[in-house]
Amino acid sequence: MTVIKTSESPKLKNPVLIEGLPGVGNIGRVAVGYLISEMKAKLFATLYSEWFFPFVMLQDKYKIHMLKNEFYYVKAKSTKQRDLIFLIGDCQSLSPQGHYEVSEKILDFAQKLGVKEIITIGGLATGEMESSGKVIGSATEEKVMKKYSKYKIDFKAGEKVGYIVGAAGLLPALGNERGMEGLCLLGQTSGFPIVTDPKGAENVLGVLVEILKMKIDMGKLEKKVEEMEDFMKKVESLQKKAVTELAKGAKPPTGEELRYIG
Repeated sequence: MTVIKTSESPKLKNPVLIEGLPGVGNIGRVAVGYLISEMKAKLFATLYSEWFFPFVMLQDKYKIHMLKNEFYYVKAKSTKQRDLIFLIGDCQSLSPQGHYEVSEKILDFAQKLGVKEIITIGGLATGEMESSGKVIGSATEEKVMKKYSKYKIDFKAGEKVGYIVGAAGLLPALGNERGMEGLCLLGQTSGFPIVTDPKGAENVLGVLVEILKMKIDMGKLEKKVEEMEDFMKKVESLQKKAVTELAKGAKPPTGEELRYIG
């Protein structure tokens, strides 16, 4: 079961949903987390799911932290901007079935809020320590690609990766079945070992703030990454242990299967 608990019901005008869940290089998680912080976005809903890893984290030596995804919103400050909904979280689903259930639940919730467009952020593992800094893009339809072709996005994702696992790929694809437009932005990162990549996140942020017609000070990004990194590393470590334990009774996913989790 997947549930979303709301603390507020904001009235939003033509909002765009921007997803940044953990994945390769934690690019989406860092980029959206930074926007939430800099824009002082307001938390209004929390998603819990039985498809997340079966453990809780302990913080401050005693405090129990349940794995979750969170929704934040920001109202537009000018006529050129749009209302924004940010989706961020501790983790993604443990299983393929869970990815679909959680994604559909997110889309149900987004539709009720009037979302007609989704932008997802992920990481593209290049296998190289140095990347070109390009932001790779994919879109649900040609008209979406043309709409964003004026930005610094290389719409050749299909030549570089055959698939995108997780929310970064499923949300725009499933959303398109509901009549939503979808854009996926992938920041290039080494992918080995899987570490948080602030440069990859910065590259995507540069494109995203242009699209959203915002001004964001990037000067605090590295500091913000340092603040987030300990928590993200702890989650990742616990997930790996959980996969090992669960794999005793089932074949675990291979590195190739996990490579492009957005």
